[in-house]
Amino acid sequence: MTDDDEHCSESRANRTSRRRLLALAGTGLTGGIAGCTGNGGDSTSSPGTQTATPTPSDARAETRTPTSTEAETETESFQENLDDVGCPTLEKDPDIVVAKDGSGDFETVEAAIDAIPKNEPSGTQVYITEGVYEEKLEIPVKAMDVTFLGDGPEKTILTYDDHANKKDENGQPLGTFATGTLTIWGWDFTAKDLTIRNDAEPLGQAIAAQAEGERAMFLNCRITSFQDTLYNGGSQYLEDCYIEGDVDFIFGPGQGYYENCQIHCVDDSGYVTAASTGQTKDYGLVFNNCTITGDAPDDSFYLGRPWGKYARTVLLNTELGDHIKPVGWARWSEPDAPDKRKTAFYAEYNGSGPGYTPDERASWAHQLSASEAEPYTDPATIFGNWDPTQCL
Repeated sequence: MTDDDEHCSESRANRTSRRRLLALAGTGLTGGIAGCTGNGGDSTSSPGTQTATPTPSDARAETRTPTSTEAETETESFQENLDDVGCPTLEKDPDIVVAKDGSGDFETVEAAIDAIPKNEPSGTQVYITEGVYEEKLEIPVKAMDVTFLGDGPEKTILTYDDHANKKDENGQPLGTFATGTLTIWGWDFTAKDLTIRNDAEPLGQAIAAQAEGERAMFLNCRITSFQDTLYNGGSQYLEDCYIEGDVDFIFGPGQGYYENCQIHCVDDSGYVTAASTGQTKDYGLVFNNCTITGDAPDDSFYLGRPWGKYARTVLLNTELGDHIKPVGWARWSEPDAPDKRKTAFYAEYNGSGPGYTPDERASWAHQLSASEAEPYTDPATIFGNWDPTQCL
């Protein structure tokens, strides 16, 4: 071990564990290990199909249940190990190397995932070298503290092309939650310097990254698709990322913090977000110091609509392009749906750009004062004392 290696090991050991922070916050760790119970809101179907204005969803109702990959029996040792993981190693120090040219440990990412020790609290770094990896991937529940490190978003690309209307082996539509290019059930997953994309034609919901486990981090990543690009089922932190889509392309029940990200809208109309925040949660999706850009006509995109009855979405210090509609926010329209505008919470603070028109926003949305906005500036507040920035 070199002096630098020893210093790095001591540094990691001395940092507060992300899992320990959650335990100290009194939130408990005995409930659904990977958030496999579903959307956490009041909706049982996926966000609706692409239209110029909110319309009823034609997606079939889907019950969120674990697949064979993540449906593993929880053991006492696994539960105990949840408290023992610290910050990931974000510099290249790989346990496993993936290289398409055969120069690494494995030529496919799937083979690397299969080799990750399960129920192992010390963490595993997988270095994925330059290349386009056309694979459908799942991080299982017991793969703890896994880090995917690439050679840059333009060089390391994970891609697949499933969409909700594609037929399975029984001739049935896959449905939204079987479309993910990368599905993450394990807790404390980190991805850095790579692209995750769904290459499906815009024929229905097509998830690129589906983060079901708690405390997922994406750093300097590109996450791209059309409808339903990024699903947040637990808690996720994104910094310096690029997220692209058209309809409801950042969605889910979890708490998400998006710092210094570019959110890019494509096609001729759509909705940036579709939160389904649980009734007991004080925070949902928070965007800070972001830009919302678009290859879209003027006044063609809403900032969001409430998939769940208690949806919560807040934008701080965010620059909005002229493709954002002056009204900003849309209601969710489907037969017999409650008027979620009465229970959802949508707000902005200190926006800028031609799409920031606070005087024209929907009457049920909010403009925050500086004091009201202050709690949203701290990720530890949003996540209940998990502070992902301590690891950066």
